[in-house]
Amino acid sequence: MEELELLLEEAQDLMNKAYTHAGSELGRIRAGKASPNMLDSVQVPYYGSLSPLNQVSSVTAPEARTLFIRPFEKGLIQEIERAIINANLGFNPQNDGQQIIINIPMLTEERRRQLVKQASQETEQGKISIRSVRKEINEMIDKVKGVSEDDQKNAKETVQKLTDDFSAKIDAMLKKKEQEIMTV
Repeated sequence: MEELELLLEEAQDLMNKAYTHAGSELGRIRAGKASPNMLDSVQVPYYGSLSPLNQVSSVTAPEARTLFIRPFEKGLIQEIERAIINANLGFNPQNDGQQIIINIPMLTEERRRQLVKQASQETEQGKISIRSVRKEINEMIDKVKGVSEDDQKNAKETVQKLTDDFSAKIDAMLKKKEQEIMTV
Protein backbone atom coordinates (compact mmCIF):
# COMPACT_ATOMS: atom_id res chain seq x y z
CA MET A 1 0.00 0.00 0.00
CA GLU A 2 2.84 2.36 0.87
CA GLU A 3 4.38 1.71 -2.55
CA LEU A 4 1.12 2.76 -4.25
CA GLU A 5 1.08 6.02 -2.26
CA LEU A 6 4.65 6.74 -3.38
CA LEU A 7 3.66 6.11 -6.99
CA LEU A 8 0.70 8.47 -6.66
CA GLU A 9 2.95 11.18 -5.19
CA GLU A 10 5.39 10.66 -8.05
CA ALA A 11 2.55 10.93 -10.57
CA GLN A 12 1.38 14.21 -9.07
CA ASP A 13 4.92 15.58 -9.01
CA LEU A 14 5.64 14.63 -12.64
CA MET A 15 2.29 15.98 -13.86
CA ASN A 16 2.89 19.22 -11.98
CA LYS A 17 6.28 19.54 -13.70
CA ALA A 18 4.62 19.03 -17.10
CA TYR A 19 2.02 21.69 -16.23
CA THR A 20 4.71 24.13 -15.05
CA HIS A 21 6.76 23.54 -18.19
CA ALA A 22 3.73 24.18 -20.42
CA GLY A 23 3.14 27.42 -18.51
CA SER A 24 6.71 28.57 -19.01
CA GLU A 25 6.51 27.77 -22.74
CA LEU A 26 3.29 29.80 -23.01
CA GLY A 27 5.00 32.67 -21.21
CA ARG A 28 7.52 32.89 -24.05
CA ILE A 29 4.79 33.48 -26.61
CA ARG A 30 4.40 37.21 -26.91
CA ALA A 31 0.92 38.61 -26.77
CA GLY A 32 1.55 42.16 -27.93
CA LYS A 33 2.75 43.46 -24.57
CA ALA A 34 6.44 43.67 -23.80
CA SER A 35 7.62 41.18 -21.20
CA PRO A 36 11.21 40.44 -20.14
CA ASN A 37 10.60 36.69 -20.38
CA MET A 38 10.10 37.06 -24.15
CA LEU A 39 13.90 36.97 -24.34
CA ASP A 40 14.40 33.92 -22.07
CA SER A 41 15.52 31.77 -24.99
CA VAL A 42 18.28 34.20 -26.04
CA GLN A 43 21.81 32.89 -25.38
CA VAL A 44 24.75 35.32 -25.45
CA PRO A 45 28.39 34.31 -26.02
CA TYR A 46 30.16 35.30 -22.79
CA TYR A 47 33.77 34.37 -22.07
CA GLY A 48 33.71 31.42 -24.43
CA SER A 49 30.37 29.87 -23.48
CA LEU A 50 26.71 30.66 -24.05
CA SER A 51 24.90 32.35 -21.17
CA PRO A 52 21.22 33.25 -20.85
CA LEU A 53 20.57 36.92 -21.61
CA ASN A 54 19.21 37.56 -18.11
CA GLN A 55 22.55 36.49 -16.61
CA VAL A 56 24.62 39.04 -18.53
CA SER A 57 22.18 41.96 -18.46
CA SER A 58 19.05 43.35 -16.87
CA VAL A 59 15.90 43.21 -18.98
CA THR A 60 13.04 45.57 -18.14
CA ALA A 61 9.74 46.55 -19.74
CA PRO A 62 9.18 50.18 -18.70
CA GLU A 63 6.29 50.56 -21.18
CA ALA A 64 3.79 48.18 -22.75
CA ARG A 65 5.64 48.11 -26.10
CA THR A 66 9.29 48.59 -25.12
CA LEU A 67 12.04 46.40 -23.67
CA PHE A 68 15.30 47.81 -22.31
CA ILE A 69 18.34 45.57 -22.04
CA ARG A 70 21.23 46.96 -19.97
CA PRO A 71 24.35 44.78 -20.17
CA PHE A 72 26.33 44.37 -16.97
CA GLU A 73 29.44 44.95 -19.13
CA LYS A 74 29.31 47.63 -21.85
CA GLY A 75 31.43 45.52 -24.21
CA LEU A 76 28.59 43.01 -24.55
CA ILE A 77 26.19 45.35 -26.37
CA GLN A 78 27.05 44.09 -29.89
CA GLU A 79 27.07 40.43 -28.76
CA ILE A 80 23.63 40.82 -27.14
CA GLU A 81 22.26 42.62 -30.18
CA ARG A 82 23.56 39.86 -32.49
CA ALA A 83 22.18 37.13 -30.19
CA ILE A 84 18.70 38.73 -30.23
CA ILE A 85 18.73 38.93 -34.04
CA ASN A 86 20.02 35.34 -34.33
CA ALA A 87 17.32 34.08 -31.94
CA ASN A 88 14.88 34.86 -34.76
CA LEU A 89 12.19 36.30 -32.47
CA GLY A 90 11.16 38.95 -34.99
CA PHE A 91 12.63 41.83 -32.99
CA ASN A 92 14.74 44.67 -34.35
CA PRO A 93 17.09 45.72 -31.52
CA GLN A 94 18.61 49.20 -31.49
CA ASN A 95 21.38 50.33 -29.23
CA ASP A 96 22.22 53.80 -27.97
CA GLY A 97 25.68 52.89 -26.69
CA GLN A 98 24.45 52.28 -23.13
CA GLN A 99 21.55 49.89 -23.62
CA ILE A 100 19.57 48.00 -26.23
CA ILE A 101 16.02 49.08 -26.94
CA ILE A 102 13.45 46.81 -28.52
CA ASN A 103 10.17 48.28 -29.69
CA ILE A 104 7.47 45.61 -29.85
CA PRO A 105 5.35 46.05 -33.00
CA MET A 106 1.57 45.68 -32.96
CA LEU A 107 0.46 42.18 -33.92
CA THR A 108 -1.50 41.64 -37.12
CA GLU A 109 -4.62 39.47 -37.07
CA GLU A 110 -2.77 36.78 -39.04
CA ARG A 111 0.15 36.81 -36.58
CA ARG A 112 -2.29 36.59 -33.63
CA ARG A 113 -3.85 33.48 -35.16
CA GLN A 114 -0.37 31.95 -35.65
CA LEU A 115 0.45 32.66 -32.01
CA VAL A 116 -2.81 31.03 -30.85
CA LYS A 117 -1.91 27.97 -32.95
CA GLN A 118 1.58 27.92 -31.41
CA ALA A 119 0.07 28.21 -27.91
CA SER A 120 -2.26 25.29 -28.70
CA GLN A 121 0.70 23.17 -29.80
CA GLU A 122 2.65 23.99 -26.62
CA THR A 123 -0.27 23.07 -24.38
CA GLU A 124 -0.90 19.87 -26.36
CA GLN A 125 2.71 18.88 -25.65
CA GLY A 126 2.01 19.42 -21.94
CA LYS A 127 -1.09 17.21 -22.13
CA ILE A 128 0.87 14.53 -23.97
CA SER A 129 3.47 14.59 -21.18
CA ILE A 130 0.72 14.23 -18.57
CA ARG A 131 -0.85 11.29 -20.42
CA SER A 132 2.53 9.56 -20.71
CA VAL A 133 3.02 9.99 -16.94
CA ARG A 134 -0.40 8.35 -16.45
CA LYS A 135 0.57 5.43 -18.70
CA GLU A 136 3.94 4.99 -16.97
CA ILE A 137 2.49 5.13 -13.44
CA ASN A 138 -0.37 2.76 -14.34
CA GLU A 139 2.19 0.24 -15.65
CA MET A 140 4.13 0.57 -12.38
CA ILE A 141 0.91 0.10 -10.36
CA ASP A 142 0.30 -3.18 -12.25
CA LYS A 143 3.75 -4.42 -11.22
CA VAL A 144 3.32 -3.73 -7.48
CA LYS A 145 3.26 -7.07 -5.62
CA GLY A 146 1.15 -7.91 -2.59
CA VAL A 147 -1.61 -5.38 -3.27
CA SER A 148 -5.26 -6.22 -3.82
CA GLU A 149 -6.91 -5.63 -7.19
CA ASP A 150 -9.25 -3.12 -5.54
CA ASP A 151 -6.31 -1.09 -4.25
CA GLN A 152 -4.72 -1.15 -7.71
CA LYS A 153 -8.01 -0.09 -9.28
CA ASN A 154 -8.40 2.76 -6.77
CA ALA A 155 -4.83 3.90 -7.41
CA LYS A 156 -5.45 3.93 -11.17
CA GLU A 157 -8.65 5.93 -10.64
CA THR A 158 -6.66 8.45 -8.60
CA VAL A 159 -4.07 8.70 -11.38
CA GLN A 160 -6.88 9.26 -13.91
CA LYS A 161 -8.36 12.00 -11.71
CA LEU A 162 -4.93 13.68 -11.50
CA THR A 163 -4.64 13.43 -15.30
CA ASP A 164 -8.07 15.01 -15.77
CA ASP A 165 -7.32 17.79 -13.25
CA PHE A 166 -3.97 18.74 -14.80
CA SER A 167 -5.40 18.57 -18.34
CA ALA A 168 -8.20 20.92 -17.27
CA LYS A 169 -5.64 23.30 -15.73
CA ILE A 170 -3.69 23.33 -19.00
CA ASP A 171 -6.89 23.98 -20.97
CA ALA A 172 -7.70 26.93 -18.68
CA MET A 173 -4.16 28.26 -19.11
CA LEU A 174 -4.51 28.02 -22.92
CA LYS A 175 -7.89 29.77 -22.87
CA LYS A 176 -6.41 32.64 -20.84
CA LYS A 177 -3.43 32.90 -23.22
CA GLU A 178 -5.73 32.89 -26.27
CA GLN A 179 -7.70 35.80 -24.81
CA GLU A 180 -4.47 37.65 -24.07
CA ILE A 181 -3.21 37.12 -27.63
CA MET A 182 -6.46 38.02 -29.37
CA THR A 183 -7.10 41.17 -27.30
CA VAL A 184 -6.08 44.19 -29.37
